[in-house]
Amino acid sequence: MPEKTSPTTDALGRSLKDLRISVIDKCNFRCTYCMPKEIFGNDYAFLPETELLSFDEIIRITNAFAKLGVEKIRITGGEPLLRKNLDQLIAALTEIPGIKDIALTTNGILLPKRAVKLKEAGLKRVNISLDAIDDDVFTEINGRGVPIRPVLKGIEAAQKAGLQVKINMVVKKGMNESQILPMARFFKGKDIILRYIEFMDVGNHNGWDLKNVISKKQIIKQINEEMPLEAAEENYYGEVASRFRYKDGGGEIGVISSVTDSFCGTCTRIRLSADGKLYTCLFASSGYDIRGKLREGLTEEQLERNLASLWHRRTDRYSDERAEKKNENRKKIEMSYIGG
Repeated sequence: MPEKTSPTTDALGRSLKDLRISVIDKCNFRCTYCMPKEIFGNDYAFLPETELLSFDEIIRITNAFAKLGVEKIRITGGEPLLRKNLDQLIAALTEIPGIKDIALTTNGILLPKRAVKLKEAGLKRVNISLDAIDDDVFTEINGRGVPIRPVLKGIEAAQKAGLQVKINMVVKKGMNESQILPMARFFKGKDIILRYIEFMDVGNHNGWDLKNVISKKQIIKQINEEMPLEAAEENYYGEVASRFRYKDGGGEIGVISSVTDSFCGTCTRIRLSADGKLYTCLFASSGYDIRGKLREGLTEEQLERNLASLWHRRTDRYSDERAEKKNENRKKIEMSYIGG
């Protein structure tokens, strides 16, 4: 086997540190910017169970990635809590040498039943997607008419179980910009980090237009005028959110600004889709079929070599190229296959 670099770096010198694992492509919401109900209707063909990676396959892949330098895992979907026995997978992943942190992204409504088991299995953090605190706005966005209360119960259950909670709010002009301040007011002082996310051109069906993006500068200006903020240093290299603290000690917020403030240069993430393909960029057009290789009898040494080679060849810098107008018509993988 060829000698590995330490850490494993891509063609642009970026280290491999983070693995995001989508465990299912189904979701119980139909958010307009991710899985609009007009496309993902009742007759939409989701992946059959045989095409999903098994837990054993996910563990094998993660173990190989850990040997290449991956330290952080994020479990995503679809809605990952729709995958049965997810706590068993998390428990197994925590046993892999080198894995220091496991988090989960969810819409939160199943957390009252699952939070304690997830915490006991070794989960440390949950990122809960919530795009409005107003019922009318929220029910319109989620496409299922679900009110805010089940999500708030999920947040409460996660905190009670001892999980660190972050809230992710996608901000889109004409959808929920009216909620920027109400969300900040609601979560300020609750030991919860609220993160605003610029509306991104992920997938092919969310009607993305730059005119619908509320920028990081606009978000921070609006909050700062009512609740003064100060910039905070990043927690670690490659952190995607710009951090800001309330000057009165009421906690912090973050803004993920991949549209107006690209962070391609420090991206350390690779994504594993629900059907076993690896994507070296959130905006990728195609993936590497590692499931097929595994089911053909790939050995552990061959698996590690395949993964290292994939990362070494990586040259992705989509957000940089977007700003340079080099990729305007590229077809991209759907968010529901690879999470955020």
